[in-house]
Amino acid sequence: MKKTQIFISLFAFVTCILLSISSYADSTESVISDGHSNQDVKRGERFFKGLLPFDRDFASCVSCHNLNRVDTLNWNPSAMDIAIKYVDKDFEAFQTTVMNPTGVKTEASHVNFKIEEEDLKTVKIYLDNLAHTGVPPAKPTHYNLILFLFLGLLITWAVVELIFLRKIKLKFIPLLILFAAFGWQVKMIVTDAIRLGRQENYAPDQPIKFSHKVHAGDNGIDCMYCHTTVEHSKSAGIPATDLCMNCHILIREGTNSGKFEISKVVDASENGQPIEWKRIHNLPDHVYFSHAVHVGSGKLDCMQCHGPVEEMDIMEQHSDLSMGWCVNCHRDTEVDFGNNGYYEHYVKLHEELNSGAIDSVTAADIGANDCMRCHY
Repeated sequence: MKKTQIFISLFAFVTCILLSISSYADSTESVISDGHSNQDVKRGERFFKGLLPFDRDFASCVSCHNLNRVDTLNWNPSAMDIAIKYVDKDFEAFQTTVMNPTGVKTEASHVNFKIEEEDLKTVKIYLDNLAHTGVPPAKPTHYNLILFLFLGLLITWAVVELIFLRKIKLKFIPLLILFAAFGWQVKMIVTDAIRLGRQENYAPDQPIKFSHKVHAGDNGIDCMYCHTTVEHSKSAGIPATDLCMNCHILIREGTNSGKFEISKVVDASENGQPIEWKRIHNLPDHVYFSHAVHVGSGKLDCMQCHGPVEEMDIMEQHSDLSMGWCVNCHRDTEVDFGNNGYYEHYVKLHEELNSGAIDSVTAADIGANDCMRCHY
């Protein structure tokens, strides 16, 4: 009986831990300025999210201006973008933009939008508050941790049953549960260990909604026009704002995005503020990689590593960039020896190619998989 009570107490203790982990409290306090109350903020939030008015016959603000990150590109400015832009501006400027917008895209979106002035003021209050507090972060999920701990409970129960309780006559049942739960835990550990440091499909929010599909795909802009150092430098380079202005000195409104996103480029150029793009493709510090070797000398196409960039509205890491992925690529990729002066000094390989002793040369054949090439 005591053993059973101990087991129940252990189970209750672990359950309390799980409940405390899964609970999440947002400790961020609202910043109310200009004497507005929290009730004003809440009312403005309801109007923004379409909960008010009840007889609304037009689209809600949040249906276009999302509060949380989405997987597909929403061309409209987010609620946070709008909040930051108008937090230091008066209500008249905000009202003019909402009720009398300029630009083909914005006019079409706001054509049937109707809201009372007093209600629109509460929306402005809500957005001003949002600019101070930020969007509440998404609550973290702990499914893997909960599953791992649950499997641990099953293992504990199976061990207790086999050694102490011995109430189940068919001993293979707790033994089977023990090995199955332990095996699944090992699988989870190995999987997460392999993924450590890798970020396949990583697609962070960028400060400007830049679509490679529009620029490289629809408009056919060559990758090297923007990434100017890709053939001669370790890094492909991030285009300077002035390079963007080569086109956007004239193009001030996008077919999909309207004026809002392009205005960020223009403002950055006029104010001399660099755009803080977020790096997507990252390698560990102990790995050396050079675009000059792969693109400049090896003549590889960008999509071989980065995938179909011309189809991506939201740029993401296409390959896992693991060591195994690189090694296999070196083994499979044939080097263009005949038309590439970079490889002229490989005399023996040229002789073997000319004599027919070999029909091709891979990157691995010229030492691409030597450890010191990447780890020195």
